[in-house]
Amino acid sequence: MRSKSPKSSENLLEELQTALSHGTVARRVETLRRVTDLFVGNAVDYSDDHIRLFDDVFQCLVEQIETSARALLADRLAPVAAAPPKIIRTLALDEVIEVSGPVLSKSERLDETTLIEIARTRGQAHLKAISLRRVLSEALTDVLVTRGNADVVQSTVKNPGARLSEGSLTDLVTRAERDDDLATCIGLRPDLPRHYYLKLVAKASSSVRRKLEAAHPEFADEVSSVVQEVAQRMRAAAMNKQTEMARALVKSLHEDGRLNEFQVTSFAEQGKFDETNAGLAALAGVAVETAETMMIESRTEGVMILAKVAGMSWPSVRAILAMREKLSGGPQTDMLTLRDTYQALRSSTAQQVLRFHRMQQTTNPAA
Repeated sequence: MRSKSPKSSENLLEELQTALSHGTVARRVETLRRVTDLFVGNAVDYSDDHIRLFDDVFQCLVEQIETSARALLADRLAPVAAAPPKIIRTLALDEVIEVSGPVLSKSERLDETTLIEIARTRGQAHLKAISLRRVLSEALTDVLVTRGNADVVQSTVKNPGARLSEGSLTDLVTRAERDDDLATCIGLRPDLPRHYYLKLVAKASSSVRRKLEAAHPEFADEVSSVVQEVAQRMRAAAMNKQTEMARALVKSLHEDGRLNEFQVTSFAEQGKFDETNAGLAALAGVAVETAETMMIESRTEGVMILAKVAGMSWPSVRAILAMREKLSGGPQTDMLTLRDTYQALRSSTAQQVLRFHRMQQTTNPAA
């Protein structure tokens, strides 16, 4: 299509304004319907100038139109990729969710800044609509997770297009201790990093165990065994290609005599959980699964025991502990106190504790 001249654009605006000023409500609604039909039916053919013209027309119309008509306009413009950006923003900022909802959940023309602004200032219905978008950035999901209620948070987590930051994942895993439904939603995400998955399973297992033992104390031992077996199966299911490759790399380095304390420290400093875990296990002479169990538990003693058995120096241990702290998002630990504890730990004592740990796993393989 040929672009309209500025003069014809002005004439169209003037005619519309005149009609709206003296027209009935029905006339206004009919005018909006016709303009919307004209735009939606030919949107792919319009130039930038045409889209700007329609933007001005829509802005003029919505100032004098009732809620139901604005809601209809939002519903029709939301799926249109080339929708006029100013009217899309106006509709998105509408406090009435029937108007803003379709745009918040569907419009690709809505910019990130406006979305974050709305997520920070509007109510839960608006947040729920945003959570349904095809793609959600980390910055946007951070706001949804922080401000959203249970329904909004679950909707966000279930959205495969939502990118979850380290901070949001840490917050969500912590919340999942008190929310079994949320724990399930998080655990089903295919992009969930393994260390978060294992932490989630470990905490969920503990929660389930407490509830079942409280309800049936006479079956406490049986319940504990069953829960541990389920956790073991879930852990095996959580094994992904990235974990397999990491373990294969460390195994190759170890077999070639190239795996040492400095290599493991390098893995830790790069935040590579699987490589660090496998390397520490190899140097300590324990199964990868054994090291993994000791690595993900909340207390730091397990890591220090493995490191002492492996003959590691304190700087290497500090790097591993710092990696755990960063990945878990937990409170900062007193490294000076931990250093004194590690230096006071005897190698013979660490060996004894590790032998005891192995014995427990031998007598109870589901642990």
